[in-house]
Amino acid sequence: MTEQRPNRLESLLALCNEALQGRRLFVVSNRGPVEYRIGPAGEAVAHRGSGSLATSYSTLMRHLEFTWVASAMGEGDRLALQLSDGASIAPSLPGSRVTLRYVSTPRRAYHKFYNIVCNPILWFLQHYMWSTPYTPTIDHAVHDAWDTGYVEVNRAFADAVIAEVRQGGKPACIMLHDYHLYLVADALRQALPDALIQHYVHIPWPATGYWELLPAAMRSSICQGLCGADIVGFQTQRDVMNFLQSCQEFLPDSQVDYATRQVYRNGRRTTVAAYPLSINVEEVRRLAASSRARDYEAQLLRLPGQKAIVRIDRAEPNKNILRGFRAYEVLLQRHPELKGEVKFLAFLVPSRTHIRQFQRYAEEIQETAREMNNALGTPEWTPIHLFMENNYAQATAGMRTYDVLLVNPVIDGMNLVAKEGPVVNAKDGVLVISESEGAYPQLAAGALAVSPADIEGTMQAMYQALAMPAEERKQRSSALVRAVEQEDVFHWFQRQFEDVKGLAQGGRL
Repeated sequence: MTEQRPNRLESLLALCNEALQGRRLFVVSNRGPVEYRIGPAGEAVAHRGSGSLATSYSTLMRHLEFTWVASAMGEGDRLALQLSDGASIAPSLPGSRVTLRYVSTPRRAYHKFYNIVCNPILWFLQHYMWSTPYTPTIDHAVHDAWDTGYVEVNRAFADAVIAEVRQGGKPACIMLHDYHLYLVADALRQALPDALIQHYVHIPWPATGYWELLPAAMRSSICQGLCGADIVGFQTQRDVMNFLQSCQEFLPDSQVDYATRQVYRNGRRTTVAAYPLSINVEEVRRLAASSRARDYEAQLLRLPGQKAIVRIDRAEPNKNILRGFRAYEVLLQRHPELKGEVKFLAFLVPSRTHIRQFQRYAEEIQETAREMNNALGTPEWTPIHLFMENNYAQATAGMRTYDVLLVNPVIDGMNLVAKEGPVVNAKDGVLVISESEGAYPQLAAGALAVSPADIEGTMQAMYQALAMPAEERKQRSSALVRAVEQEDVFHWFQRQFEDVKGLAQGGRL
């Protein structure tokens, strides 16, 4: 695979140029690929962003010129914007050819946008995380945050993109990302009727009945906004079908063709497609082979216990971490011979710590691990090793050492750990994965499937994985590696740009 990679990159870049046909490419997201921090002399110092989207685009950033439009999120970003006098910035990152255009909105508006609408409302809704008898409460504060936060920030993004496109004087191909910017495509369409617009949604799209918890005006605005795009992309076919049904229910002036997966509205056509996000296989393997990752690997291997169950997640409620711990607890109770033999390594990144529900979930994780260690551990052996930090090298070392990789979210967009783990693991480890995980359809042939709420079933899958014959482990591991290598991040980009090319040539997707 390594020898073929340059050819695949060259083919992708050629496809990008064919698809763009002289159009300027814009990538638009709330979080950008660069984070500015204020240096010791008061200067703005650029650091490469750590978000999954920036990681996915890292190869294109080195080989393709385009403009990335993103929020000025911190004081360093705002300083960089101020020093540039509001103009686009060429970040001083080695090898990067991207130009950065920051969008700065009033802090109060951004707070309403991000901390009242995006995370507590949209993220929770789209992950089925509400306890519906009690939450959400759509009160005046939420309506105000929608009108003077979410709508305002989306309008600011649209204005920034429109200004950049018109300043360049060339037609544009605009790739929007995620739930923060649902209203942007429609605003762009009205101002830039000839632009090619795609909006990619990285998180699940729930069924229509769940969306009905939102006020009618909000949910119809979201669907209308997305239908301003030529292409709306999702992680899974289930999300595609749910979105088509949402358009049928919430946009009465639209016509939905389920066979072709298209929405017709106001004389325009929006194609809806699934593009499962993936990884750069060689890049992940390179990081796993780094000296820093190997040092962590040696430390992990010295921990008592011959076998390891590993999970790597953000500490978020939808990741289902507590049920995973409980399944491990039942495993040790049901099979006491595994005590001292099997350890559980949990690499968890603190996430959205300003949101009360996330704070409480992180506390419950630590409380549960502490209780289990006190109840089941011995002076020589600790059942759960909890690493609550953002340390990718350490987590990558964990991927190399697992006998069982547990990926059991309640629901998820695309958990890339399920794809990263198999391609670097050194032990023919077994993947245990939720059927509701976005990566499951691609990895089902090599994995053990579980229902996310089924603690007993998850325990049984863990035991099956630990007791599995070596030959079956190898066969399953090889199937996972083949699936990831065949549909890696290059494949993700290729499918999208093939569809953009079809639009640019006036074809039908």
